[in-house]
This record gives sequence, C-alpha cells and structure tokens, in this order.
Amino acid sequence: MAVNVHSTSMTIENLSRHDMLAWVNDSLQLTYTKIEHLCTGVAYCQFMDMLFPGCILLRKVKFQARLEHEYIHNFKVLQASFKRMNVDKIIPVEKLVKSKFQDNFEFLQWFKKFFDANYDGKMYDPQLARQGLEMSPAPNPGPQRTSPTAPKIMPPPQRAATTTPASGMRRHPPYSRNGGSDAEIMEINQQLMDLKLTVDGLEKERDFYFGKLRDIELICQGHENDNNPILNKIMDILYATEEGFAPPEEEDVEGQPGRDQDEY
Repeated sequence: MAVNVHSTSMTIENLSRHDMLAWVNDSLQLTYTKIEHLCTGVAYCQFMDMLFPGCILLRKVKFQARLEHEYIHNFKVLQASFKRMNVDKIIPVEKLVKSKFQDNFEFLQWFKKFFDANYDGKMYDPQLARQGLEMSPAPNPGPQRTSPTAPKIMPPPQRAATTTPASGMRRHPPYSRNGGSDAEIMEINQQLMDLKLTVDGLEKERDFYFGKLRDIELICQGHENDNNPILNKIMDILYATEEGFAPPEEEDVEGQPGRDQDEY
C-alpha cells in the first residue's frame, strides 16, 4: 500500500516550475514545456505505474489525449489506481483539466512529495512501459472542446457564410438537410459527452459528502438525550434551511442508493 502524504505551504519544497518540469521530463523521457501540459493526466498515470507496478492498466490510458473529455478519462484511471493503493488524495479533476497553471502546479507539488515518499529506486523504462507511444502535450492552455476532426476539414461554415454575398447562391450549402452542419453536430455531441462526464462526477461527489453528513446526523441522534450543547448546535446546523429551499422528504432520503465513496 502507498504511503500517504499531505502537502501544505510549510511542507512543500521550494522547487521552481522549471525544476518540477525537468523532473517530470527526465523521469518519463518527455518534452513537456509547460506545467499546464500535465492537465492530460497521462504523466501521473505513468508515475503510478513506476511506483506500484500493476496498480494501473496503461492500455486504458489515452496517451494522445488532446480533448477535455479524454483528460477526464485519464484522471478516472488515475483515481482508480489511487483507490487500489489506498491513496487518500482527492483529485481535483474539474480544475486540473482546465489547464490552468496554478491548479496543475499545486497538484504536481503534492505528487512530487508523494512520489518521494514511495519511490524505492527501482529501474523503470518509461518508453518501454508505454510501448513507444509519444505522450502528446496538451494544446494551448484552456479547455479544448472542438471535434477531433475539426482541424482537418475546411474553414468553419460560419466564416464562409459571412463572406458569401446575400444573393441566394447555393453552390456550397453550409448546412445539411437535418438543419445543421456535420461539424456543428459533432461539436454538440462532444459537449453533451463532456456534460455527462461532469454530471457523473458531481453526483459522486454529492453522494460522498451526503453520506458523511448522514453519519454525523445518526451519531447526534443517538445522543439526543445527553443534552450536550455542542451536539445540539450541530443538529441546528444540519437542519437549518434557507429561503426557497425545502429539505427532502424522509422517504426520499431513505430511498437514496448506497453511496459510492469513489472520490472524483
């Protein structure tokens, strides 16, 4: 099992972004030029394979990930390996995949500390482990939600439409008979997939924290007759409501499915 670590401003070594990036590139034989490139989750997956061989299936990792939903997939694979090795760190997936420097740098700082606490110095060939696949750096910082085929097709229909005289010419109709261009349909499907992954993650997180609150409530209810002011205050907080919000009915609460404690 893994050795868990917890990072604070007092426990993090003062390594610069250049030092951290050099460590990643040297360890995994990569050519990342920005901390933001770690938003794909690929490097962390391979680090886990280095630390704990067999804890992660590298064949499930999308080494050429270039879209946000692919990054989310890789972090799900990483989270599964965390659970398998009893790593208690909750991965802030929604922040990391946005390719912002600060979020990715903070997670990399924690991971470096985690790596140092668990690495036993054994030899590891990163190229062989990923079967020679090159890990493509993420595109320019910022969420990438375009279709995988978008860069290969002609300029966006909207742009062509703005330069076409309003004479009713229809030599190259930008829209198909279903009311939208193929590129637009693919873009919408991509956005729907991203939203579904986001909703799934939020539901898991909601159920996880709801379960904790429910456990606290049961403990407090078991000591209602103790007349403990602290427990009474906790119960007041648990049952407090806000204007426009109504607590769920008792049967709705009891009917909730068993909570899934897989952190997301």
